[in-house]
This record gives sequence, C-alpha cells and structure tokens, in this order.
Amino acid sequence: MKHEARSSVKMFSQTLDALSPWIALMVKRRRRFLVGALLIWLTLAAGLSLLGLSGWFITACALAGIALLLGIPSRLDVYVPGGGIRFFALLRTVARYIERLYNHDTVLRLLADLRYRVFGQLMQLDEAELRRHRASDWLGRLTADIDALDNLYLRLLMPPVVSLLVIVGVSLFIAIWLPGIALVSGGILFILWIGLTYGVGRLGFAASHRQVADQEVLRRFVVDQLQASAELIAYRSAAWHRLQVESHEEAALNNQRRLGKCVALGNSLISVVAGLLLLGVVWGGGLLVAEGTLAGPILVMALLTLLGVNEVFVQLPGAFARVGGSVAAAERLNGLGSAAPLLKEQALPPQELDIVVQAVTHRYSSSMMPALENVTFQLAAGEKAIITGHSGAGKSTLAALLTGRLVASQGEVNVGGCLPAAVSEKQRSQRIVLLTQQVDLFDASLEDNLRLGNPDASEEALWEVLEAVALDTWVKSLPHKLETPVGERGQQLSGGQVRRVALARLLLMDPSVVILDEPFAAIDQATVNTVANTLSHWLEGRTTIFFMHHGSSLLTQQVKHHWHLSAGKLGPGN
Repeated sequence: MKHEARSSVKMFSQTLDALSPWIALMVKRRRRFLVGALLIWLTLAAGLSLLGLSGWFITACALAGIALLLGIPSRLDVYVPGGGIRFFALLRTVARYIERLYNHDTVLRLLADLRYRVFGQLMQLDEAELRRHRASDWLGRLTADIDALDNLYLRLLMPPVVSLLVIVGVSLFIAIWLPGIALVSGGILFILWIGLTYGVGRLGFAASHRQVADQEVLRRFVVDQLQASAELIAYRSAAWHRLQVESHEEAALNNQRRLGKCVALGNSLISVVAGLLLLGVVWGGGLLVAEGTLAGPILVMALLTLLGVNEVFVQLPGAFARVGGSVAAAERLNGLGSAAPLLKEQALPPQELDIVVQAVTHRYSSSMMPALENVTFQLAAGEKAIITGHSGAGKSTLAALLTGRLVASQGEVNVGGCLPAAVSEKQRSQRIVLLTQQVDLFDASLEDNLRLGNPDASEEALWEVLEAVALDTWVKSLPHKLETPVGERGQQLSGGQVRRVALARLLLMDPSVVILDEPFAAIDQATVNTVANTLSHWLEGRTTIFFMHHGSSLLTQQVKHHWHLSAGKLGPGN
C-alpha cells in the first residue's frame, strides 16, 4: 500500500514538473481558454437539456394520449416545451459551431506559441549541442512533441474540468425532484470521473510514456533505411537492419496494444457504471412513480439526462491513457532549455568591432582530438584576413566560435570586447554575419528571400544588389521577375545562382564583422571578377575573415593577414 502511494506521488510529481512550464504558457491566454471551456459546457448543457426535455415531452404526450383514449380528461401545454426543444436544438447547433471555430483558433494560436518557444530554445543551443542529435530527432521535437502538447488543452485540460461541471449541474437539476437519487448518482459519477482521469492515467502512464521513445527510435531506423540504403547494401547489412526495424516495430505495436486495452477498459467502465446507474434510477424512480409522488415524464427526463452524461465521459479514457506521452514530450522539450548555455548577456559597442582570439582550444564531446588547438590571432577593426585550410582543418569550428554558435573549451574569443555567445541573438545577427558554404533559401519568392537581409529594403535596392552580383539581367528575363519562386532550398536555381542570391542578401545588410566561407564557390570565373570587385567595395571598413581552401589572387592585394589552419593549429599562410 505504501509502495502504491509513493508510486502515485512520484507519477503526479513527474507530471506536474514536466507540464507546468507549458501550462504556464497556456495560462497567458487564460481568457480565451475560459471562454472556450464555457462554450464547451454550453454545448453539452444544451445537448443534455434537449435530450431530457424531448424525453419529458414525448412521455407526457404519450400519457396524455392514453388518458384521452381511456376517456380521462387531460390537458397538456405543447407550446412551451415545444419552444424549449427548438431553442435547445438551435442553441446546441450554434454553440457547437462557435465552440469549434473558437477553440480551433485558440489551438492554432497555442500551436504558434509552442513552436515559437521551442524554436527559440533551439536557437539558444550551440553547435556542439545540436550535433549530439540527428536532424530527425530535432524534427521530431518540432512536430511530434509539439503535437502531443498541442492536444493538452482540448484533450487533457478542458474535458475533465467541463465533465466535472456537468456532473454538478446534472446532479443539481435532478435534485429538484429527486434529491436522494441525485446525491447518489452524483457521487457515483464523481467516483467514475476519478477512475477515468487518475485511474486510467495511472494504468496507461508507462505505456504512453514509452510510446514517445518508440516513435523516435522507429523514425531514426526508417530514415537510416532510406538514406543509407546504398551503404547498407554495400556492406550486406540491409537484411540485418530490416530485422532491427521489424523488431522495434513489433515492440512498439505490443506497447500500443497495451495502451489500447487501457482505453478499452475505461470505455467499458463507462458503459457498465452508466448501465447500472440507469437501472438503479429506474428502480428507485419507479417506486416513487408507483407511489404517485413522482410524475412519469420527470423520471424519463432524469434517465435521459443521465444517459447523455456518457457523451461527456467518452473522451476521458483516450485522453488520460496517453497522459504519459504528453509528459514524455514535455520532458524532451524541457531538456532543450537546460541544455542551452547560461551566459550573462553582453552588448556590442556601437563602433566598429575588432577580433581577439587568445589560446583557444576546442574539443567536441564525441571526438578524442581537439578541433582547434591553441589558436591565437588578432584583427583590428576594419582589417581583413584570409584563413586557408583543407576540409576538416577546423575552419567551421572557428567560424562557429566567432559567431557565438560555440563556446570555446579553453581560451578566449572576443569580438568588440564581448564573448559572441553572450551577445543577444538579435544583435549578433545584425552586427556579425556568416556566409556558409551551404546556403539555405526558403520556399518563397526571390524577393522574400532577399528581404531576409533587410525587410525594409526598397525595390530599387533589391535591383541594385542583384546587379552587383550579376543577376539582374537574368531576373528581368523571368516572367514573374522578383516574384519568381525559388523552390525549397532554392532547387529552382543553379548552385551558382543560389550562391549569388545569398551574396545579394548579404549586401542588403550593414554588419561590422563579416565572415565568408568560400564566397565564390560554384560561380564561374567571369562572374567572380564582377562579384569580387563589388564585394571589395562593400567590405571597406568592415572587419572581414575569408575562409578558403586555397588563396585567391583576387583577394591577395586587399587582405593584410594570411593564415593557414592545419589539424586545428593556426600558422602563417603561404
């Protein structure tokens, strides 16, 4: 018994700790949630009232008809109950429509809040933390985990609150004629409510909590099967990998079956308790009708009202059996905040920025060898440098340190006297820019992608930067010109065109520090001459570092410092 109590307290504490940050986020829209709950309650109340009043009216009409056939004088006002039936029918329809419209809008707003918060937490993670998980894992957090929390409002918070209010309302309504029966039925319904919330949640917690991990593992295996099919076939491991997928799939299905049985048990409990409760009310109310202390139509109305309560309870087993899944999703998302480095925020000075790197060594947790080792250099504000090195020499790591995407394991990195990682994301994006080898364009128009560099740029400015990168003639020849869609990741453009769009976007910005990783990759030599000339004028007065595999004759005359990275160590360039 003590073990059960400790287990219950532990489950409740785990649930509260995991969900409290996200419930706090929802509380910010508490007015909308209260209105949504009121609309749900109004819809259910209208449905129960319609069911009960219709039962009373049909029974009263039947008894009045029988009385008239027997020659007994009878009178029945059909207008008031008939009007009430029409009113509740119309109210239920309108309330249901408004409730769906309003609550779905609320859920979409909540979904935007959740994604904004999670994406913000992801933006706070450094490169090292991001590399610890695969892209499919991060995608799972942005989709599956958020979907689990997205259902928190409509499936886990509102139904139990509304059903409890309905229990109280129905009990008070029946108590007008049957106080004793109302007290007993209300108590039974409350016990059923506890069983369907706490009981079913307790039974399904472990299985639903495990389901989140099962889905993540299966997603990873399936992605590997698709993306690495050539390697698996080459190493004759495809059959073994398929067996691994099938084994995990079978385990996930067995866990899902256990979860389904838990939901079925809850639904069966509703049917059994509701049936026994109706039999008890029929027996007790029938005695009162036989004694003449209760009218038959009133008994029918009470029975049908209690029968309609099933509609309120039917959502609870499915929602609470999966509460463990919501907790697991919340725990995974909560881990993002704890993984983000806690640094005291610093502000970059308004003047031009210098760069000081002093005895920097950086080692990734997954690597035995340091990516950078005792790297030291200094760039005064406005100076330029070329750092050459082969792939894997540490250029990307150094770029991540300078832009604040990494914090050095040892040593100091200062830009304008500040640790880049401690500078706010907004200020970093405005003052320190990095053009990586892999350029990302969004599935939008050419204009939309350019305006990421400067949302307030005029159309004339857009054409000027396109001319600077030798794209204006090509864009003018397109049917939709600036409105031309570039496709996902810029797949409608060539590699060189994608690169030049990224350079044009860069020219719309006004940074103090510019880091360019292979700026002329995939661009033909004739265009490189034009772009390099434009770029050299734009870079005047800006602290600049070029990361390149080999030195460029176009830049040699303009750059003061030449260094070479090899195996993480920085030395003089050729």
